[in-house]
Amino acid sequence: MRATTSGILAGLGLIGALMATPPSLAQQAPALPAERPNFVLVLVDDAAFMDFGIYGGEARTPVIDRLARRGMIFSNYHSSPLCAPSRAMLLTGLDNHRTGLATIPEVLPPEHRGQPGYGMSLEPGVVTVADHLQAAGYRTYMTGKWHLGHGEGDLPDAHGFDRSFVLDASGADNWEEKPYMPYYRTADWFEDGARAHLPDEFYSSEFLVDRMIDYIDADSDGGRDDPFFAYLAFQAIHIPIQAPAAFTANYHETYSQGWEALRQARGRRAVELGLVSATSSIMPLPERMRAWSDLSEADQALYARSMAVNAGMLEAMDHHLGRLVEHLETTGQFDNTVFIVTSDNGPEPSHPVGEPGFGTWMTLHGYSRELENLGETGSYAFIGPEWAMAAAAPFNLFKFYASEGGLRVPFLIAGPGIARGQHSQAAGYVTDVTPTILDLAGLSELTGDVTGRSLRAVISGEADNAYAPDDAVGFEVSGNSALFRGDYKLVRTMPPWGDGNWQLFNLAIDPGETFDLAPGQPELAATMLADYTAYAEANGVLDLPDGYDVHNQISINATLRQLEFYGWQLVFVILLILGLGGFGLYQAVSFWRRH
Repeated sequence: MRATTSGILAGLGLIGALMATPPSLAQQAPALPAERPNFVLVLVDDAAFMDFGIYGGEARTPVIDRLARRGMIFSNYHSSPLCAPSRAMLLTGLDNHRTGLATIPEVLPPEHRGQPGYGMSLEPGVVTVADHLQAAGYRTYMTGKWHLGHGEGDLPDAHGFDRSFVLDASGADNWEEKPYMPYYRTADWFEDGARAHLPDEFYSSEFLVDRMIDYIDADSDGGRDDPFFAYLAFQAIHIPIQAPAAFTANYHETYSQGWEALRQARGRRAVELGLVSATSSIMPLPERMRAWSDLSEADQALYARSMAVNAGMLEAMDHHLGRLVEHLETTGQFDNTVFIVTSDNGPEPSHPVGEPGFGTWMTLHGYSRELENLGETGSYAFIGPEWAMAAAAPFNLFKFYASEGGLRVPFLIAGPGIARGQHSQAAGYVTDVTPTILDLAGLSELTGDVTGRSLRAVISGEADNAYAPDDAVGFEVSGNSALFRGDYKLVRTMPPWGDGNWQLFNLAIDPGETFDLAPGQPELAATMLADYTAYAEANGVLDLPDGYDVHNQISINATLRQLEFYGWQLVFVILLILGLGGFGLYQAVSFWRRH
């Protein structure tokens, strides 16, 4: 594959140097800030573990890379495998089932609707990090994807945010105010809890940063000098992937050798950068996936361009994040700001154009999938399962599944009180973000009621890990489940990419999950399964109904929503057809009788 960008070289330089002769973290423990810090929490949507330049990715992300050099990157941090559960865990520090977001509405079976933990919005009594910070005098802002409930009482204004401009759906178009899948009729945006509309000139990453800067400045200009918490939840790089042509053009040739080549290249770079052990192996693409060489030249060009758009969208996001960073520097707020940058889950494998009726839906909503303008206004791009598997390297599978490719994502934190230029292999989880922020804000007394733990001792250099080797941490979303304990992981992968059986892996030596230890270590597997059962019972995890199939459930739920939206129109058309048919039959009978 073609040599990639400066982001990879920067990552090699930083992490390589750290792994060669790393100084003691304790020797570099920074002084704590004299005043309460600001926080900027950046959530990228569907970014793979190695997508940022500092992690070895092809996209140019100089702003994220610079922040990483100012702080600490993690290579053993895990989120949940799906967007809304991850966001609920991120903002509360609680397991997703305890928040009300056990999964997402699009895949929810009817048997789970309305059950405790499955209400599909933050349940009464669930407190967010913004609630805590707001009560402590922080200014609190959010822009971007919310996806934690719809309507009065379920939006950010009811959960601790002073100002917010958010999308309540799982995704939307990045150029226009329109939906991205048949589950939605419209793209619903809200400002401070009220229905809002996008400007005529709109690109998601640019607009979300603009609005965040506006919120920060409005309060500062109004005389408020309290510290702030800014939650910036980008649409990048969720379907549909879209980017200005100038960014996409930087990667027109980068992915021309195909997904097998990218998967192998990323796997090698992960070892070179010290992100995984040298003993790591990498799973080949599953047999049901297409070989790059089997594609026609036209399809190869279209799929290579899709990955170019994906990288371009990441670079565009990083560019606009840089405008926020520059603004905070100009206004003297940068040095006292803690930045956290991460992803909600692994890369998106969906191949929507293969679904029945999706092409018609695209046409009705003004979408096309043509090489010439891919990524630009009116286009609909995605990477599909093969590229997602490649992007997830050196790990197995991708978003929605509890394999490492779905759970292990990039995580970096930088700012006052955080060791500089460090790479941590400590375990970290999405539920740790809220207690860490509260701890850094001087509100550690509020972290006792959460599932996660503060990482403050790790990021300050005072400790190597926040978790003991026998601590058990569980995850579950729609049957896809994992239990972490020390170096070991018990995981269950549901169809269509798994068989629903439990497997056991040692992630320290086999992060690619290539060799199942369960047959050879049945006692360890049994004790970890007991830990998972205890986790599931404590958090109200429901078993899936018999015969559950996630793709069928998405189709059923989307069809029901379309009937909800357009059912009366469909009835009218049917009646019209029947009426015209009846009139025609009457005419025919009359003609027959006359002749």
